[in-house]
Order: sequence, then C-alpha cells, then structure tokens
Amino acid sequence: MPVQVTVWNENVHEQEEPAVADRYPEGIHGAIADAVADDERTVRTATLQEPDHGLTESVLADTDVLLWWSHCANSEVADEVADRVVDRVHEGMGFVPIHSGKNSKPFTRLMGTTCNIKYRHGGETEQLWVADPGHPIVDGLPESFEIPATEMYGEPYDVPEPDRTVFISWFEGGEVFRSGVCYRRGRGRIFAFRPGHEEYPIFHQDEVRTVLDNAVEWAVPTDGSEAVWGEVEPAEPLED
Repeated sequence: MPVQVTVWNENVHEQEEPAVADRYPEGIHGAIADAVADDERTVRTATLQEPDHGLTESVLADTDVLLWWSHCANSEVADEVADRVVDRVHEGMGFVPIHSGKNSKPFTRLMGTTCNIKYRHGGETEQLWVADPGHPIVDGLPESFEIPATEMYGEPYDVPEPDRTVFISWFEGGEVFRSGVCYRRGRGRIFAFRPGHEEYPIFHQDEVRTVLDNAVEWAVPTDGSEAVWGEVEPAEPLED
C-alpha cells in the first residue's frame, strides 16, 4: 500500500502577503508536498481554512505521516483538532513539525514544554551541520549545507532532551540551534525541523527538500506488536 502523507499549512501568509504568494504560487504546502512526492506515496494537503482544518478523523486515520507548517496562526487551531493529532501520534502516525510548527498546539502538547526560543529577523546565513551522520534523515547530504538567508533561531530551545539531535545550526550572528531533533511519543516518531521561514525560498532548496523526503521515510509507522491496555486476566495461573 502507498504511504499516506498529509501536508498541513496554515496558509495565511500566502493570502495576505503577495511576495510569499509569488515565492510559493501553490502555497507553502504545495512546495512541501512536491518535495515529498514519490511513486510509493499518496500526498494530500490540508489548510487552516478548511472544515476541521482539513484534519478530520477520517483524514488522520488515513495518514501515515503528517508534515505541519505554521507560523502566525498557531492559536487559531481548534483544541479538538490538536488533540486529534496528538492521539494519532500516540497511535503511530509520524509527525514532522517544520519551522514555527514548533509552537503548534500538537507539538507543544507532545513535548509538554513551551518550545520557546530566541529569534531574529534579518536574512542571515545559516550553516546546518549534520550532528548524527548515521541517521536515515541525513541520507544523501554532505556534512553541512548553507541556507543563504533565513530567520535566526537561537538556544535555549525549551524542549525535552531529544532522543537524537540530527542537525545543529550556526548563524551569521553567532547563535547556534538544535535545528533537527527526534522524539518518540507512544508509537509515533517525531522530527522537528527548523528551516522554512516564509520570507525566503527555502523549500525550493535541494538539501531542505532531501531532509523532508528522508524524514517522511523515517517517520512511517512500524507494525510493532499488539498493545493490551487496562485490566487483564493473569498470563499464567495464579496459586490459590
């Protein structure tokens, strides 16, 4: 069966800022969907403006990996939908929050922290260094690559200690940041990826597209074993 991928985008900047619409004529979600398209995947998109933000129970039940881009409208996501996403991650759905998706309701609930950072607008150069060269998400990448202009994110990053830190970024102003981190929550795999500010053509860059493509492959649910919850009979006879 094809891997079922859903790309979610709040789709606000594209409607309010002509420069963003020109940069991403199919929306940021369209650019991300194109980056992860594959003959063995079915890729759909969803946006904030749709009923249930496009993330109905049936859509999420049919989603193996959810990529999530957001920025200025994180608070506008309905709590019910955010909880629905969190539940699906615990059930095994892969989750890839991108850029300010780190402050989305699903990610902050999964982390249990604020996920706050320091930041600065200014179009600085970012150098992303591979911190975990054996990780599948870095397949096909050099030891580092440059994003010519972006928004700076800096430490401290208020998240739990990652299971794996895949990328560390250095910025022209001197700050550093854990720009690619992995977690497990329940059965689900999570990869939070920093790059993707809407003011720059970051999702057209080959290395960034490779990261997202690899992240989908890594985050696909695994079968595992059956989980049994609640009160049960003893697995072996108990002595009277």
